[in-house]
Amino acid sequence: MSEVDVHDGAVKNLGWRVTFAGLGINLALGILYTWSMFKGSIEKEFGWQGSQLNDPYALCCLVFAFAMILAGRCQDKLGPRLTATIGGLLVGAGFLLCSTTNSYVMWLLGFGVLAGMGIGFGYSSATPPALKWFPPSKTGMIAGMVVAGFGLAPVYLAPLSQYLLGHYQLKSSMMILGLAFVVIVCGLAQLLRNPPQGYVAGMRSGKANAAKPAAIHVGPREIIRQPAFWLLWVIYLIGSGAGLMVIGSVSGMAKKSMGELAFVAVAVMALGNAGGRILAGMLSDRIGRRWTLCLVLLIQAVLMFVAIPVVASTTTMAVVIVLLAALIGANFGANLALFPSYAKDLWGLKSFGMNYGILFTAWGVGGLLLPRLQQMLTARSGGGYTSSFIAAGVLLLVGVSLTFLIRPPKPQAV
Repeated sequence: MSEVDVHDGAVKNLGWRVTFAGLGINLALGILYTWSMFKGSIEKEFGWQGSQLNDPYALCCLVFAFAMILAGRCQDKLGPRLTATIGGLLVGAGFLLCSTTNSYVMWLLGFGVLAGMGIGFGYSSATPPALKWFPPSKTGMIAGMVVAGFGLAPVYLAPLSQYLLGHYQLKSSMMILGLAFVVIVCGLAQLLRNPPQGYVAGMRSGKANAAKPAAIHVGPREIIRQPAFWLLWVIYLIGSGAGLMVIGSVSGMAKKSMGELAFVAVAVMALGNAGGRILAGMLSDRIGRRWTLCLVLLIQAVLMFVAIPVVASTTTMAVVIVLLAALIGANFGANLALFPSYAKDLWGLKSFGMNYGILFTAWGVGGLLLPRLQQMLTARSGGGYTSSFIAAGVLLLVGVSLTFLIRPPKPQAV
């Protein structure tokens, strides 16, 4: 599909250009996942202690999640190009602010608020325009490809950050990264474009007058009244939160058996995170969102229970740890492809940005609550992870059961 006829004018299909631009934006915004690289330097150079080391990251995650609502509204009304540009400027401003100070409060503002909002604006503008260029049969695949960049980012950002911190120290590194984000994100934002009004994805030239499929246009006020929204919200909280419970501790777990090579497990998990988004999206296009989501949650639950003896043993082979990390990363990443696809199926594309932004708050709440639960359980067990894995596994099984309560969408002709 290269061209379509819209209002008697040939319109070049820009779907793949928009898709890879969105992927590139997410590759930059994935800096969020490399906070652990900054944390060590902050403790060494600034002397921060305890919760101070995690607070900017935690605030960034929370602001990112809830900024998706405002950013989604902006994307729906003003378009993806301007929204992503605002995101790049905000992230750059936040990093540049951090490069000028060692103040705890200013880092909360710079990394937590400004960068968090910027990531929300950039992330929310990457997927919607790409989905609009493709037919429903490719929704999962395209969503997975765009968001894969966010999961893949640590593969290159972790060594890049380590190099910068080793040669330029923390403040100069933040300045370099901030300037780079402005150039990269704002530059790629100019490639984002919605299709023209009247465009029908999958419609070949000469078929413009054919019957169009019934459109689904459900607004934010309507979706929060639907049981399906709240079921998806709870499942999203469980799926993302349970994954984040483990992802945040993978490095510590791997060090017990892999020592200085623990970073390999983290890198492989990032590859799994990105790959899981694409594969789950493609699978959902084939067998449906519900069965794919059910399968992902079930496999993740099994992995949590399998991880108990694997992590507890001091003789576990490194390859087993790496494989487990990759699979957990893949299943966690799958959530980030399935839920935007589900949102499009259920509520359409007209208000997709804000609709998914509201749904995405589940990711933020899950990322706030369940990792804290993991820390509490780990502390009570004297540093062991068994109780955390059990809690995550049980929650995921609850999520599996909830998927069967989601009713399929009922299209409404407009």
